[in-house]
Amino acid sequence: MRPPLSATVITLDEERNIRECLDDLAWVDELVVVDAGSTDGTREICREYTEKVFVNSWPGHYQQKNFALDRATHDWVLSIDADERVSPALWHEIQEVLASPDRADGYTIPRRNMFLGRWMRHGGWYPDRVLRLFRKSHGRFGGVNPHDRVMLRGRLGELKEPLLHLTYRSVEQYIDKQYRYACIAAQERLKGRPDMKVGVPTLAARPLLKFLELYVLKRGFLDGTYGLVTATFAAYFAFVKYTRLWELTRGTAEGG
Repeated sequence: MRPPLSATVITLDEERNIRECLDDLAWVDELVVVDAGSTDGTREICREYTEKVFVNSWPGHYQQKNFALDRATHDWVLSIDADERVSPALWHEIQEVLASPDRADGYTIPRRNMFLGRWMRHGGWYPDRVLRLFRKSHGRFGGVNPHDRVMLRGRLGELKEPLLHLTYRSVEQYIDKQYRYACIAAQERLKGRPDMKVGVPTLAARPLLKFLELYVLKRGFLDGTYGLVTATFAAYFAFVKYTRLWELTRGTAEGG
């Protein structure tokens, strides 16, 4: 017999995504949804699947996931985003590892990312391992927003079956989300470093290095046009992030 499992999902205006996501979690013992104040039908849909739907104003990515974690009653937790899908194969593998007497305290899951209708294979898009299945008595979300990660105390294992991530359906959606993420990352990077300075070398080098990392070192070129597009966008948003940092530090660097 496996231990009981809670699934946690955080949402904000996910009416388009959330039903399919929750359908794939019908097998869990408890479903917890934390909504950041959706103005569409997200919460109403979630209440069709669980009574445990909470509303919490957005405090940050990892903070919101910890809020959801605290409302799960079982020790084992599977944390899922609204644009992610748990396939039947992954579900069976989770059942198997939890039923094992030699189970670890947490498991990373390879993530298959879709970009504009195509499953990406290179350029850092796969296997893109994420730690999402873990004992909450041994782990907590941390990291630097907007990129949260679980800080696990204990033994770590690996699952083989992928978590499906339906990332971006359009270029417009990609640009909007990455711009917001770049601005959040800039603000987080500045915390505790009021004297940080950003100059020409950083603004020139960071985008180039990001492009070379994804397109050459991580072989994004093997994904053809998709690899070129995603590596170029990544370089551009690296430039946006550091330009935002430059903007935020101008007052300090130029004396107000």
